[in-house]
Amino acid sequence: MILVLAGTSDARELALQMKEMDIPLITTVVTENAAISMREVDLPVLVGRLSSDAMMELVKEKNIQMIVDASHPYAEEASKNAIHCAEQSRITYVRFEREGLEFTRHSLLHKVETYEQAAELAAQKQGVVMLTTGSKTLKTFTDKLIDLPDTTLVTRMLPRKDNLEKCEELGIQQKNIIAMQGPFSKKLNNALYDLYKVNVMITKESGKVGAVDEKVETALEMGIETIMITRPKIQYGTKFSDFANILNYIKEELKHGF
Repeated sequence: MILVLAGTSDARELALQMKEMDIPLITTVVTENAAISMREVDLPVLVGRLSSDAMMELVKEKNIQMIVDASHPYAEEASKNAIHCAEQSRITYVRFEREGLEFTRHSLLHKVETYEQAAELAAQKQGVVMLTTGSKTLKTFTDKLIDLPDTTLVTRMLPRKDNLEKCEELGIQQKNIIAMQGPFSKKLNNALYDLYKVNVMITKESGKVGAVDEKVETALEMGIETIMITRPKIQYGTKFSDFANILNYIKEELKHGF
């Protein structure tokens, strides 16, 4: 049995291809919405965040022999838990990560390594700041920006009840919440930037699958300062960025009984 850390569209596709190859697997996702997309194609799925200990218990319970970590590029905790679990359980770990994007150097494009650095830089820029990095680290930005003079924080995130509740708790006004599910076209990005008169946009380098290229290109074309949080630096070990190679790797491991 293989455990697939999923939750993204490309992870779903990878798991589906594994299933079609009759590879025994179980997927795990964080949200019920992500689980629905798995069930739609009859993929077995567990819902909820897994600590390292919980993952090790699951490995024992389901007799997991391999962890395929196809979690989001910024799901740092999940990846670290999976690596630790595989080491402690003495099973195979392999990482699937969508390819990153290379952006041409631009005077309006600023790369930082942490959410804290992004918030600090946005505080220096001021104006209308559009945050497109999700709700998990929202407090990092509200702590720096919500009460800052001459600054408005606009958040763009998934239309989930818990996200809206978090926005309310952290003092973000309803008029400054964009609750929509992407990916977003350049035309829609342009319209949203223009509607809110955005002059600073904060994003993550989530790859082409997340339409980051269109989000960034549109912002730069409109003269909007763009702050990009680079991917976490994690020593994954064996890693692939395309389905063919990781599926071949899994098949070879299966042949040798892991």
